[in-house]
Amino acid sequence: MSALLPVVALVLGLAVGWVAFARMGIPGELAGVYAPYLSLATLAGVDTVLGGIRAGIEGRFQDDIFVSGFVLNTLLAAGLAYLGDRIGVDLFLAAVVALGSRVFLNLSLIRRYYLTKLALARRKEAT
Repeated sequence: MSALLPVVALVLGLAVGWVAFARMGIPGELAGVYAPYLSLATLAGVDTVLGGIRAGIEGRFQDDIFVSGFVLNTLLAAGLAYLGDRIGVDLFLAAVVALGSRVFLNLSLIRRYYLTKLALARRKEAT
């Protein structure tokens, strides 16, 4: 069950985001202000979820590490965007590059795992 926590967190996060932002909406002047924070927090959340799925596949998933990583990664990413706004430097770009590369790495490892598993099943079926 604990290996499903990243998937449950992803679905829950999408549902909360849908209710909070799609239904209530963000006024036009605030949308531009919050866009870097929300996009970066979303990217950090996706990175953590994919990292949790990868850890589950590798058999080293731990609930406490996942939850703390999800919260801290999201807060750190939003904090970098805020700090960058205050000092006039686009620090969120550094976080986007780092988190984006981790997202693609985790996704490629998950994909490779399932493709290898499929190839082994086909090979076993053929013999």
